[in-house]
Amino acid sequence: MIREALDLVVENIGLYRNFDGFELKADLFQLLGQSLLVFGVLVLILALLMGVFMYFMRQTIIVMSRLIEYDLRKELFHHYERLSLAFYKRNNTGDMMSRITEDVNKVRMYLGPAILYGINLLSLFVLVISSMLSVSVELTLYALAPLPILSISIYYVSNLINKKSEVIQQQLAHLNSVSQEVYSGIRVVKSYVQEKPMVGYFRKESENYKDKSLSLAKVNAAFFPLMLLLIGASTILTVYVGGLQVVSGNITAGNIAEFVIYVNMLTWPVTALGWISSIIQQAAASQKRINEFLKTKPDIESLVQDSTALTGHIQFENVHFTYPDTGIKAINGISLDLKPGQKMAIIGKTGSGKTTIADLLVRMYDVTDGSIKIDQKDLRKHDLANLRKKIGYVPQDVFLFSDSIAHNIAFGKRDASEEEIKEFAKHAAVYDDIMGLSEQFQTMVGERGVTLSGGQKQRVSIARALIKRPDIVILDDCLSAVDTNTEKQILGYFSDALSDKTAIIITHRIYSLLQFDKIIVLDEGKIVEQGTHEELIEQKGYYADLYEKQRMEETSQTDL
Repeated sequence: MIREALDLVVENIGLYRNFDGFELKADLFQLLGQSLLVFGVLVLILALLMGVFMYFMRQTIIVMSRLIEYDLRKELFHHYERLSLAFYKRNNTGDMMSRITEDVNKVRMYLGPAILYGINLLSLFVLVISSMLSVSVELTLYALAPLPILSISIYYVSNLINKKSEVIQQQLAHLNSVSQEVYSGIRVVKSYVQEKPMVGYFRKESENYKDKSLSLAKVNAAFFPLMLLLIGASTILTVYVGGLQVVSGNITAGNIAEFVIYVNMLTWPVTALGWISSIIQQAAASQKRINEFLKTKPDIESLVQDSTALTGHIQFENVHFTYPDTGIKAINGISLDLKPGQKMAIIGKTGSGKTTIADLLVRMYDVTDGSIKIDQKDLRKHDLANLRKKIGYVPQDVFLFSDSIAHNIAFGKRDASEEEIKEFAKHAAVYDDIMGLSEQFQTMVGERGVTLSGGQKQRVSIARALIKRPDIVILDDCLSAVDTNTEKQILGYFSDALSDKTAIIITHRIYSLLQFDKIIVLDEGKIVEQGTHEELIEQKGYYADLYEKQRMEETSQTDL
């Protein structure tokens, strides 16, 4: 359209001047103006049509890539949740976060922009170059001569940019890690008066990040000038060679304008060649990393679906367990039988295997040898979700989410009412503490519960475990940060609430307020003592020594 409009003007300029002094000159001027107006309207309509089709093209491909990104990220997150604890010990959190964010985004860039501009590139090449060749083969070769150089240069520069970007991303991740550690451990930093050294270290790492960023900025600075230089060279060649051909009468002046527009239309696709190839390389590497995790099979899987309640009959039959990653033998031939409604205390030194028993009961791991049965059925034949739903487990390492206290307690039972939340907060002896906070139950808990004391966090976690009214309760040293009066209050509730439930309490101390049907003492994964309180006192072993030490401490505190 532009070629024909320009040729119309050039061809009729001489004719227009020949009509000087004639009345028809005004009519010719009007006719030329109307013709050019028609061409202008046609160009605008075609541009609008191109915009409409481009909109639908982007809607189709870019939206599709976003939907696939959503599906892939959701699938990866769901797969993470299915994987066992051993997987999380083998892989660090930063790497897992990177795969679900950065790697998924790079795959999306391939599925979206790379395919979009790849199709655009191919279609434009076919349409534009065929149009150029139909006008002049020689002029086409001259006009396109600088473009391969442009593409190769862009490919080289893009690779350089990507390499530098990866280094910068790694350094940025390191800066974030340093910041997070300092913020999380601010008490330790202040206690050891390490503010200045930490600032110095952070400044050094920031300088490193700045230098790398400036290096990237210098490469980026060469990107557009290089592109403009080669496009300019192509335009000059088109005008020069085209001008010679116009003089020779091979083409018209409109063809030169047409070629200049064609060259500019091809600029982005040619520039994008290097960029697209770089995206494809990154996406291939990222998808490989994603597949590594997606192909990882969970060690613990549920083979059945069953929502029946548990009576709480727990049996260990010559159970052995070795941690799969470290090879440490944590449980060595344990056998025990806990009847429904019975209470058992597990006592032992650090590293004796107490927490491992709790982890095995909720199937965080499967036994290496022997078997664990609940209600006369092997643990592996229970519905995993139902098993964990029916067991109230308060782990030693208390974890609270960055949410309100009410939501943290209701995590054990999503549909819990406000009355239930308050009731179980009272049972866990944390109700008064919560009511003393500014927003009470709506108070936001900081990351990992940093706004609460250790004892408050433990009690919130107890309320969270009890609110789902489990059939079996496992408490792993969950009163270590609680004062004596609060401990008595909680144990008083346990005596009543757990009267008809099977309960296992793992502890370093002896609770005289709770009556245990069975007490076992572990050492190096073996049961070295077992029986009732009176029987163990008579044995005069580890339990008797611990009881005597604890009694003397309590007596001395009373005297004070």
